[in-house]
Amino acid sequence: MTRPVITAFDWVPDFAKGQVRDLRVRWILEEAGQPYDVLYLAQGAQTAPEHRARQPFGQVPTYQDGPLTLFESGAIVLHVAERHGVLLPGDPAARARATEWLFAALNIVEPPIMDHAIATLFEADKPWSAPRLPAIEARIAQRLGEVAARLDDRPWFDGDFSIGDLMMVAVLRIMDGSALLERHPTLVDYVARGTARPAFARALAAQLAGFTGTPPVRASKGECP
Repeated sequence: MTRPVITAFDWVPDFAKGQVRDLRVRWILEEAGQPYDVLYLAQGAQTAPEHRARQPFGQVPTYQDGPLTLFESGAIVLHVAERHGVLLPGDPAARARATEWLFAALNIVEPPIMDHAIATLFEADKPWSAPRLPAIEARIAQRLGEVAARLDDRPWFDGDFSIGDLMMVAVLRIMDGSALLERHPTLVDYVARGTARPAFARALAAQLAGFTGTPPVRASKGECP
């Protein structure tokens, strides 16, 4: 039986290590105990026609399993969870709520966090970045406050750890160590619980191990626990 293949970069700047979105796909595959292979891309290769056939926007990750090719980390996480029956409740309503939180993480919480990264990292030298920062931070503060209020004193958003929690933890940890996140001990503890999972540790180690600059074209990872 062939193993799914994901794409990842073989090098990124230090600030991006442990944050590139293939980590989310590695994490769900590790939760599923599904071995996988990695097709590493050098910087610039993501815009080549071969990769754009997999990912029309020239990004990572992608996921290939036989005739199926997917892009977008949320879609891949949902597919793997459904295929392997992991991190999704059996009750249909609970499954819908888990999926709801996955989309909330990506569509509501992550956009202002990524605006912050653009203003402070990718476009920090642009004249418009500093004036935008207070408004960006206000939006992040609002979203984090709303997330913390809904989580309250629960360990996870709805019952057991689910794909919604996986994605929310992955998004919130982008702000790990920031004053914006530290204002919410509930969320700091939530991220710590999620990243303490053995599957996350394996996924993170695998991603970091790939940043050698000269990895094999396809490197095996994801041993069943």
